[in-house]
Amino acid sequence: MRKRAEWMTRADDEILEYLESHGAGTPKSIADEIDRNNDYIGVRCRKLASYGLVKKPSRGFYVLSDSGGEYLEGELDASELADTI
Repeated sequence: MRKRAEWMTRADDEILEYLESHGAGTPKSIADEIDRNNDYIGVRCRKLASYGLVKKPSRGFYVLSDSGGEYLEGELDASELADTI
């Protein structure tokens, strides 16, 4: 079972699941797939990156981090992560 943090939203799980299945994505590609607002997904991706659940190898491009994969598997308690920004 996944252990979410207070700051997380339902969309965060959807973003992480998208990145796990697609390998990478932009906020627009993710938003189109999960039927959410592009700007909102961009905000959430930046938040997930600040906690280390996703990586941003280039501008506007996100991939799942090892921590993100551990969270999806239920092996990581997201409430224990610290915001790095």
